[in-house]
Amino acid sequence: MFGRKVLEQSTILKDISNDERAKLELDIDDNSYNVIREQIFNSIDPSVATQLGKNELAQHILEAVTTIANQQRLPLTYQAQQHVAQLLLADMLGLGPLQTLLDDPTINDILINGYKQVYIERDGKLSLSSFKFRDENHLLHVARRIASAIGRRIDETTPMVDARLSDGSRVNIVIPPLSLSGTSISVRKFSKVSLQLDHLSQRGTMSDEMATFLKIASHCRLNLLVSGGTGAGKTTLLNALSHQIDQQERIVTIEDAAELRLQQEHVVTLESRPKSIEGSSEVTLRDLLKNALRMRPDRIIVGEVRGEEAFEMMQAMNTGHDGSMSTLHANTARDALVRLENMLLMGQVNMPSLALKRQINSAIDIIIHVSRMRDGKRRITSISEVVGLEGEVLVVQDLFSYQTHSENNSGQFAGEFINHKVQPHSLEKIRYFGLEQSVLQLLEA
Repeated sequence: MFGRKVLEQSTILKDISNDERAKLELDIDDNSYNVIREQIFNSIDPSVATQLGKNELAQHILEAVTTIANQQRLPLTYQAQQHVAQLLLADMLGLGPLQTLLDDPTINDILINGYKQVYIERDGKLSLSSFKFRDENHLLHVARRIASAIGRRIDETTPMVDARLSDGSRVNIVIPPLSLSGTSISVRKFSKVSLQLDHLSQRGTMSDEMATFLKIASHCRLNLLVSGGTGAGKTTLLNALSHQIDQQERIVTIEDAAELRLQQEHVVTLESRPKSIEGSSEVTLRDLLKNALRMRPDRIIVGEVRGEEAFEMMQAMNTGHDGSMSTLHANTARDALVRLENMLLMGQVNMPSLALKRQINSAIDIIIHVSRMRDGKRRITSISEVVGLEGEVLVVQDLFSYQTHSENNSGQFAGEFINHKVQPHSLEKIRYFGLEQSVLQLLEA
């Protein structure tokens, strides 16, 4: 079938919108799809198929789908035949139904709970997709294909894997017996568009004043900590902040799974490595941070601090690596400091609490808290500053915050970003870069 001569009047698979795709999928019954899939996969000549380009292979598949549908008298419209051909192409070259969702730029997260349940997130809202896998074996095959692409394996001995797709998307896989609902795959997609602070302010993530202040803070080498919950947009904000870093600076990024996409030329990207099957060869974030200090970095950016590596990060910020940045999971800016202190205790259990708080006070200048709110929108809810210690309590003051006023019938919040008009404690660092008046004018202090 796939050795046939290409028709002169070739039919190229058309792009189908998300709404049309969902409708078409409802029109294609499982029996029709399985009949077509089985016949096509049984008739493939691998030596011919591997030599074809994607468009040419797509054309052959569509021809085959049309032929089988006519022969079997399957109740499929031509548009439905096109969609079946798309699914089969994704199954051959990509990751089955998952590939179609990965190719959709409007989707941020893909959450698969067994082969029948595929949830997607668009615009901060989670919904059940009409996509599904044929059976559990089909889903497990896709999971293994993802793991093998990065030299990992997933089976009963290693039933959990963190992986990264070729486009940078982050993937977590859990299979039975740990997952009782079948193979679970969670995908955090990597945005192909590198957003800047101005883009985020235009989207309503922050005010123009907040964007200007963050540009100055990043340029003036203040140490920044971005806090927030899962999916709040911490990494997106960290990427946007990095645009203000000078091209002449040497930057070392350290992550569990490389997601940061810095625009500067002089960037060294380091990624941790989990234990091998034999239980050896592990390289942790803490190992990478210790090594990064020997690499003569101007700035160190840690994708997410979550454990004892926080001690090395504080050391870096306190030993001449101003302008370093990181993210951390927390519910508020003040909670972020509590979590950071707990992490420092994990790394240095013999140090008294007051000494650790002094390290935090010396290291962290600004805490930016970002939230994914109930209406699905991501907003910076506070830009706060660590101003010192009162006894054994770290004092934080808000420079900017977001206040919600009301919620309309469609669930959208109405609110405002508030400029608290206070003079920042870090003004001395900003003065060194000649931007003191710009900040004072901005904050109207």
